[in-house]
Amino acid sequence: MTVESTLETVFRMESARIIATVARIVRDVGIAEELAQDALVAALEQWPREGVPDRPGAWLTAAARHRAVDLVRRRETYARKLAEVGRTLTEESYDPEPSGPGDIDDDVLRLVFTTCHPVLSAEARAALTLRLVGGLRTDEIARAFLVPEPTVAARITRAKRALAKAGVEFEVPYGADRAARLGSVLEVIYLIFNEGYAATAGDDLLRPALCEDALRLARGLAALMPAESEVHGLAALLEIQASRTAARTGPDGAPVLLADQNRRRWNRLLIRRGYAALERAVATGGAHGPYALQAAIAACHARAAAYEDTDWATIAALYERLAAVAPSPVVELNRAVAVSMAEGPEAGLALVDALATAPGLDRYHLLPSVRGDLLARLGRTSEARAEFTRAADLTRNARERELLLARAREVQ
Repeated sequence: MTVESTLETVFRMESARIIATVARIVRDVGIAEELAQDALVAALEQWPREGVPDRPGAWLTAAARHRAVDLVRRRETYARKLAEVGRTLTEESYDPEPSGPGDIDDDVLRLVFTTCHPVLSAEARAALTLRLVGGLRTDEIARAFLVPEPTVAARITRAKRALAKAGVEFEVPYGADRAARLGSVLEVIYLIFNEGYAATAGDDLLRPALCEDALRLARGLAALMPAESEVHGLAALLEIQASRTAARTGPDGAPVLLADQNRRRWNRLLIRRGYAALERAVATGGAHGPYALQAAIAACHARAAAYEDTDWATIAALYERLAAVAPSPVVELNRAVAVSMAEGPEAGLALVDALATAPGLDRYHLLPSVRGDLLARLGRTSEARAEFTRAADLTRNARERELLLARAREVQ
């Protein structure tokens, strides 16, 4: 691996912590992102000459933090804030690498709540958080929301300006302020996890670091807000989904479909954690929340010893309830899959065809992928091949493209 590729990987993994650390000093997420980029440029200049440091994440964080301190010192209006951070700015007082995935990263949690401030629109909050916390590119965020890339870029730019203009504090709020931001916080944590679970683009299906970040944030949020049922619902969903990670790809990194996964490779500890979180969600009155319902669907899959044992009727019913509380074309597409398994491919195909003109799905590769599967099950092979090929053309993930093209070839 070259120095440049190593740096790219490290920065992608550590950027949220770097930005969060710097934002605590400069109190401006836009400036914090710029300083993190400055540190990246410095590494590009020094690492090829001096070698990759033993702790590259710590090096990048220290470089960005030193630039932040210099910036604060240059501004007389920041003198008071510089005094407040005081000794925390020394090199020895900071360890940017948490000891384990269960630790609560307070600075990152503050960053999430800051970027989800009500001064921003819901769309801007999600886009900015995915950019700064998830480290996602503009095109990846656009795919998550099924909107054009220029729209996302404009949202991010306006969001950073709005936070700076409003003088939003870098903090985890309390009381009503915290509750007002909770929905957006849950949404972006879920989106970060999804990007790690099924990467938008690139050569790998999974981006495990994003899944781990999202899990850590969800667990931290559950500890911070134990009475909020949907927080536990989200935690339950992510724990159970993450349990399948090892079985989702083969030795060569190729995707493995749910029906073909070795369930003995599913992480039983994460599944138990998910069950416990789901019980807490129900106990706090959240059995009908959107995240708790999705967690209940994931739990149905986890309880099935084999794919053939899956309770598809219950899953279809849960998707119907989910569509009632959180309607979206993607939920309806998932419901169509469950209905096809419970009632037959014809019933599922009717639902999928009804989604053909749904906003945002015209470029969504899973729509023709699902349709291709249903057509193949009905024996309509030529149509199925065309749908799998169309799906392959739409995805920007190399592993998904290979899988879809293979399915197109295999349809008999």
